[in-house]
Amino acid sequence: MDHHYFIQQVEDDARRALEEDVGAGDLTAALAPAQQAVRAGILCRESAVICGRPWVMEVLRQVAPSATAVWHVSDGQRCEANQEIVEIRGAARELLSAERTCLNFLQTLSGVATRTAAYVAAVAAVAGARAAILDTRKTLPGLRVAQKYAVRCGGGQNHRMGLYDAILVKENHIAAAGGLSAAYQAALRSGAGARFIQVEVETLAQLEEALRAGVSMVLLDNMPIDRIREAVRLADGRCSLEVSGGVRFDRLGELAGTGVDRISVGALTKDLRAVDLSMRFDPAPVERAMPA
Repeated sequence: MDHHYFIQQVEDDARRALEEDVGAGDLTAALAPAQQAVRAGILCRESAVICGRPWVMEVLRQVAPSATAVWHVSDGQRCEANQEIVEIRGAARELLSAERTCLNFLQTLSGVATRTAAYVAAVAAVAGARAAILDTRKTLPGLRVAQKYAVRCGGGQNHRMGLYDAILVKENHIAAAGGLSAAYQAALRSGAGARFIQVEVETLAQLEEALRAGVSMVLLDNMPIDRIREAVRLADGRCSLEVSGGVRFDRLGELAGTGVDRISVGALTKDLRAVDLSMRFDPAPVERAMPA
């Protein structure tokens, strides 16, 4: 992903989140003295893979520009329960306004990274398995870059970012184009700038057609385990194979054991379980007063 595009997305995400939470101003933050400086720590209440630092730092830049942050856990690292992951010093009013937005990004993205890490570990435990764990486009609207970043922090890989960077020929494309081979040929003609062209198949007959057409990347959609094993045998290395559709954690072992190359999991980004985090101010005020 282009670095400038990533930074712009982080800025936009933080701005939107602050607009919906702070709006025209934080009515409750005024309870703190105007010049009061504080030390705040963000605690993670459970073992988790941390993710979200760029978004936290951008929130602070936008709403608490005088704040400083010292991170004890980097993105992609696992913390222990009740560990402080970052220490922030700044104006009390500003940090009060930034608190919820910082935590929202951290809890959501750390949840994605933690779940991804569990899926990656489950595949790694299968002897001889080589399957990578990939995400899908089933992301929260407006947070695709953030969630796909979190998948990478958890050890997974990104599939296409959107409809604009790669081609996945699915069942409706096949129906609209008049068949699998016709759809693939059309993709070859129009997809010169695509990172890859992949074709989804639902039956072994479609797989055989894809192989005859010269497809190099095939997605096996919602196939039972025996059919997946047969697909691996039929492909015999002539194309890469990806499994998708209804992938559950308790099925990872048998799916990875078939010898497929990739397993894409929509649940990484759409079935969210937020990580338990909280920000706590130290009871004693920081001696240094903030500028008026």
